[in-house]
Amino acid sequence: METFEVAVVGMGALGSAAAYHLARRGARVVAFEQYELGHVRGASHDTSRIVRTSYGAPEYVRLAQSAYRDWADLEQESGEHLLTITGGVIFLPTDGPYSASDFTSALTECDVPHELLAPAEVHARWPQFHIPENVETVYTPDSGIAHASRTVATLQLRARALGADIRDRTTVEALEPDGDGVIVRTANGAVRANKVIVAADAWTNTLLEPLGAAIPLDIMQEQVTYFRPEDPEPLASDRLPVWIWEDDECFYGFPTFGEPTVKAARDVSENRMTPAERTFVPSRELADELGVFVHGLLPAAGPELRTVTCQYALTPDRRFVLGPLSEHPDIIVALSAGHGFKFTPAFGRILSELALDGETPDDISAFAAPALTR
Repeated sequence: METFEVAVVGMGALGSAAAYHLARRGARVVAFEQYELGHVRGASHDTSRIVRTSYGAPEYVRLAQSAYRDWADLEQESGEHLLTITGGVIFLPTDGPYSASDFTSALTECDVPHELLAPAEVHARWPQFHIPENVETVYTPDSGIAHASRTVATLQLRARALGADIRDRTTVEALEPDGDGVIVRTANGAVRANKVIVAADAWTNTLLEPLGAAIPLDIMQEQVTYFRPEDPEPLASDRLPVWIWEDDECFYGFPTFGEPTVKAARDVSENRMTPAERTFVPSRELADELGVFVHGLLPAAGPELRTVTCQYALTPDRRFVLGPLSEHPDIIVALSAGHGFKFTPAFGRILSELALDGETPDDISAFAAPALTR
């Protein structure tokens, strides 16, 4: 049987980042992906994701600060330009469930530059936005856009160049920990690894349930819409920040990026379906709801051009899961709960440190894997 120091299951953003960092450290690593690399069945495809430090809890802000350092390191090591900094705004209605003070307190605690803006100040700086008087706005100049598919491809190419054995179109069927490591049974045969990193997102519990370690996941099909403005210049990335509307229903969006369109979406659309049930057909109702919201906030967005789907696998309270199973410590689980792409290079580094060193200098105590179910 082939033997490896670490096996990675799933080659989306998190798994690709883990494979890259493991290979960079010289580990003997094998990585499995059940579909072709770059597929559209998960949550790591398409072009853009928001990067930001602006969270309402210090543990996320600190992890984001760490991620920015890892993004810079990845760009330098690979020679790829992966981040475009635009600045970013969080819109928070004063009668909504989220408080601007949570964001400003967390950012202040972590020494992140930011501003709290009144509606008139937002309109003066970005007249493209139309916001009501009951909205507070938190602005962070370090926010921006990560090129999603390019990032994942870069991680995979660099991992392979550094010695990782990447096997796509290879389904992992079972994990069998035996005290001396883990036997990884795949459709193409078995391998043994000292440690296994499970970064399988919506498919995670297929492997964890036989171990009594299923993690509660709320799986749904999400969708994003691209709008075609008549005049894209005022909506360009050097004139408009990324934005998030935090309310009972949350929305987010981007300036033009890579093409003369603006991208927007509702976050957590509750369009539930399993990977096997997923239709890949956008919901007309959700697209219409989004269109009404976007044209109220950003009137120049223009008509809908296209809508594409992705997949969310949400943990309770949308907490990340980063760490070993309590009763099977050779199996490390990574789940990003639908808001983790911005942390991708940091997650990869942390997972590699957990696998090779048994610890990480980052504080991930809030993101431990839950106790086994039996």
